[in-house]
Amino acid sequence: MSVLTRDEAQLRAELLDVHRYTIDLDLTAGDETFDSRTVIRFTTRTDGDTFVEVKPAELRSVTLDGQSLDPESLDQDRVPLKNLTAGEHELRVDARMSFSRTGEGMHRFTDPTDGETYLYTQLFMDDVQRVFAAFDQPDLKAVFELSVKAPEGWTVLANGITEHLGEGRWQAAPTPLISTYLVAVAAGPFHSVRTEHRGLPFGIHCRRSLAPHLDADADEILDVTRACFDRFHEKFEEPYPFDSYDQAFVPEFNAGAMENPGLVTFRDEFVFRSAVTDTERQTRAMVIAHEMAHMWFGDLVTLKWWDDIWLNESFAEYMGYQTTLEATRFTDTWVDFGVARKAWGYDADQRPSTHPVAPDAVDDTAAALLNFDGISYAKGASALRQLVAWLGEKDFLAGINIHFARHRFGNATLADFIDSLAAATERDVHAWADQWLRTTGVDTLTPALSTADGTCTLTVERHGSRPHRITAGLYDLDVTGDGGLTLRERIDLDIPQAEPEPIGKRPALLLLNDGDLTYAKVRFDAESFDAIRTGLSTLPDPLTRAVVWNALRDTVRDGELPPAAHLETARAHLPRETDLALVQGVLAFASAQVAGRYVTPEDRPAALATLRSLCRDLIRRTEDGNNPGLRLIAVRHFIDVSAHPDTIAAWLADGTVPGGPELDPDLRWRILGRLAVLGATGEAAIAAELERDPSATGQEGAARCRAALPDPEAKRTAWEAMFVTDDLSNYLFTATARGFWQPEQADLIREYVPQYYEDAVALAARRGPAIATAVGRWAFPTHAVDAENLALGEACLRDADPATALRRSLADQLDDLARALRVREDRGAEA
Repeated sequence: MSVLTRDEAQLRAELLDVHRYTIDLDLTAGDETFDSRTVIRFTTRTDGDTFVEVKPAELRSVTLDGQSLDPESLDQDRVPLKNLTAGEHELRVDARMSFSRTGEGMHRFTDPTDGETYLYTQLFMDDVQRVFAAFDQPDLKAVFELSVKAPEGWTVLANGITEHLGEGRWQAAPTPLISTYLVAVAAGPFHSVRTEHRGLPFGIHCRRSLAPHLDADADEILDVTRACFDRFHEKFEEPYPFDSYDQAFVPEFNAGAMENPGLVTFRDEFVFRSAVTDTERQTRAMVIAHEMAHMWFGDLVTLKWWDDIWLNESFAEYMGYQTTLEATRFTDTWVDFGVARKAWGYDADQRPSTHPVAPDAVDDTAAALLNFDGISYAKGASALRQLVAWLGEKDFLAGINIHFARHRFGNATLADFIDSLAAATERDVHAWADQWLRTTGVDTLTPALSTADGTCTLTVERHGSRPHRITAGLYDLDVTGDGGLTLRERIDLDIPQAEPEPIGKRPALLLLNDGDLTYAKVRFDAESFDAIRTGLSTLPDPLTRAVVWNALRDTVRDGELPPAAHLETARAHLPRETDLALVQGVLAFASAQVAGRYVTPEDRPAALATLRSLCRDLIRRTEDGNNPGLRLIAVRHFIDVSAHPDTIAAWLADGTVPGGPELDPDLRWRILGRLAVLGATGEAAIAAELERDPSATGQEGAARCRAALPDPEAKRTAWEAMFVTDDLSNYLFTATARGFWQPEQADLIREYVPQYYEDAVALAARRGPAIATAVGRWAFPTHAVDAENLALGEACLRDADPATALRRSLADQLDDLARALRVREDRGAEA
């Protein structure tokens, strides 16, 4: 398999203008393959040679300007096109292509609930070549005209409006100029809800077995869609550039969603079949807004090469959160961003694999794929949020609209984007871009307070190089009330400071980056830290509390705050927390990282006991039924940290938690999974639960439970399913991997830790980037926080030459492992 380099793409773009693809897909040829016939009309500016990409099961014929080319000339997914003369050309490619089970190319899924089959494309980066022949790079935009033959009774969706011509034939309206990776097809017996808005057809679609759940939420999904659509038309002068807007919720999707113009695909977990919190509904709304923002930034104006992927993702990430806040009922979006997404960015930016938001060079598509990470999304969005705070929203949007007007239906670079912003402001955005987008790492801001003559002054010490516009919050103790922290005032600061800032009398708490407008770690002076330990939950603004919780998280990861102190703070303050995103985020970090990795095996039981006690308090607090979302979070986490089976086994037997909620499929599989870890259930119970819930999600739950059983034969079976047979789909692989490694079973699974590295390298080489990423993310033995595991991983990176995607995942996992070891060692040294 070849990868396209930047140099190759530049040379081809200098040679070619691609005008139109006419693509005919026959999806009725069997369960394993489909037929793909492509006609590409293009012009060469000069005489020269080039190539077209295709990844076929069988290449039947290639015809250039009426002359047959030898299909045997296919070499590593490329067909050479030799001795082209300047002028117009027509290339015809007839191929048999393989369906995918890993979410790459044309994914095929058969729903175990009813036996119905669904197909959809995910053509990102270089997977278009798995569906049709293409000059596959983002700056060779063209018109795409698709026809599809599908089984009778199916619906076919595409980038443009589709028309059923009869006998299973469908024709899609030609697209405007778009990039190859944005072409989309979805086909199957979809359940659809259709409407119109502002003269355009809108639709939402899912597989039939999820129809009742989509119908239950259709009004909410469509209301969010319409509200965001209208808000973007208030922000952007360029109207929506496509002929329709469909949103398809599809199975076994590797990403959260994909911004195919006119046909956005989402992972169908967003069609909620079990109870969810309002924060999870907010996340769905944000993803809808995020993908819609891409219709302008990414689809209308597209990056020229993959080093500018942040132009797509950072913008959509920022607009997703901001527009959801402005246009929908979800008004605390930046709290969730601060406690969840931003932490993703901070973590990624402190690993050896960090890179600038806008890297100078991404040499090829394999390297580019690695940059879809917390830096391109969360850090980039944070940088844009800081830019808006610095420029002002009016000038920021003016620059955006200049950018759209200059580059509509074309391609643009970072330099183009900065030039557009510069045209709308007198500020030096070029210097800002150099400082924010071309650098790596996280700055740290630390307050230094000094008092003289009764007046306190603030100096902010910056470890790092970026300028920051921040707000500092001054909080006093409320001596007349409950003794909580009350806001005195917020002051605006530019970092680095010209001189110390006078702030009056010394506050009980000085909080830098109050409002979370910049991207930096913040620290506390000693007195402020004492105020936090006693008064965190009394801070009046959830975004303020998010900044504090993030700071506490950072100090644990950096070895400055004992893990037990973090758990004690959570134990003291989460029972009084009102924001669900904060409760969820803090509990997730406390259980997965603090109790799961940062405390020693000897201290883990005490850490889990603290978390159980905390969850019990939350459950008691919600007995009146007034906060079902908080109760659901507490119940979920109580299940996950249970050390004894009795309570949760009784819940499963009764089908309900006393006082609610009743157990839906998600909670039932969650309990059964924990019982499996604890050795308190077996195959018979798993099989019975699968019979009760034979859905795709049920299949994943059963796979996870079976892999979690503390039985040597169960572990061998799970290992062979992951690493030997290659039969698992991407989702079933992930479910099996998530069940396999359990801290409670360290002795039983010790032999698999060294085996992981050898088998993971071989598997990644066989099954491609999606599985390579999954084996690095989900199948890594994270529970084994020890020097032996670290040494094994380092030897693998040094000697085994893992595939690019696996190499990146392993490097990140090993850095996190080394950090966990340092945290443990720091605690041991203190003891």
